[in-house]
Amino acid sequence: MALDRALGHVLAEPLAALTDLPPFDTSAMDGWAVAGPGPWTYDEGAGLLAGGQDARLPDGTAVRIATGARTPADTTAVIRSEHAHADAARRLLSTRRPVVTGQDIRPRGQECRTGDQLVPAGTVVTPAVLGLAAAAGYDALPAVPRPRVDVLVLGDELLASGLPHDGLIRDALGPMLAPWLRALGAEVSAPRRLGDDAEALRTALAFSDADVIITTGGTASGPVDHVHPVLAALGAELLVHGVAVRPGHPMLLARLSPDGPHVVGLPGNPLAAVSGLLTLAEPLLAGLAGRPAQDAYRALVHADVPGHPHDTRLVPVVHRAGRAGGRDQVAPLRYNGPAMLRGIAAADGLAVVPAGGVRSGTEVEILDLPWAPATPWTEGCFT
Repeated sequence: MALDRALGHVLAEPLAALTDLPPFDTSAMDGWAVAGPGPWTYDEGAGLLAGGQDARLPDGTAVRIATGARTPADTTAVIRSEHAHADAARRLLSTRRPVVTGQDIRPRGQECRTGDQLVPAGTVVTPAVLGLAAAAGYDALPAVPRPRVDVLVLGDELLASGLPHDGLIRDALGPMLAPWLRALGAEVSAPRRLGDDAEALRTALAFSDADVIITTGGTASGPVDHVHPVLAALGAELLVHGVAVRPGHPMLLARLSPDGPHVVGLPGNPLAAVSGLLTLAEPLLAGLAGRPAQDAYRALVHADVPGHPHDTRLVPVVHRAGRAGGRDQVAPLRYNGPAMLRGIAAADGLAVVPAGGVRSGTEVEILDLPWAPATPWTEGCFT
């Protein structure tokens, strides 16, 4: 993949240096390249610039040199301009400080040698990785293509614009899913609104060329919940049929065929859909993109958090710095019902709360959200 297209992708192979870095000895400073002990004679009109050709430097002589310029083969050291004294009348250079052999010279291979591994496979290509790759001689990178995702929004009750009215509500998931999935490294098509039309859903699933298809709503067993019947009619393999988590328990994961796309069925309630995004869609997309799975970690919870009698709860939280040298903590947020987005909009993670709940000061597992920490206006959302 060309360098200008690789940003944000994941390396499919380790990145090994194609050249020594630097590829030759270079000056680390503007100053004078000198050979042998001083003082040194010099030619007033001579000088070495970055990009210049190799040169020779006889013993007892000096030449002006620019930062990044190739040092002559016989250079003893580089003397910084501010440490040198040039006698123009005698064309004689002296130094105000002792000269140490090799000073202010970046030797060939100081950063790496040809064949050295620079970054491992699985590394996300950042601007810094692009710069390193270019310096190491790459014009293209072995990058994993981004997974392609189709988003299908189900539900006749959903409005694409305007205020809710006459039993109709705004579609919150359509606007949310595409940017969220892009933040997870996917290429996402514009969401398609299919309503509660089983045949439209069957056609969309059967003719999709995406790697992953994400549906919203219709995963339960109501009269217009068509996802399970349509998947069965298409001969899909059901990999996950509900999860013991609240909100989000009717989520599903299926595969249309051994070589076909995966289907992630998200519940229609917004926070329940977020649960499915984090626990099904994100790990799946990470695997397809070659990214490492999210590292699990634990944090102290700042307040009591009620639990479900039998299932795990996922509760929006925000990180708070520890006071007086104490450990950092997470504070649960108030608006955490299945149909609510106010809590998750203020959150930077979800706490994994076991059945029965946890007391303040208990460690809980945290699932991070793919954006920056919450902003100060979250204060009003704390429990």
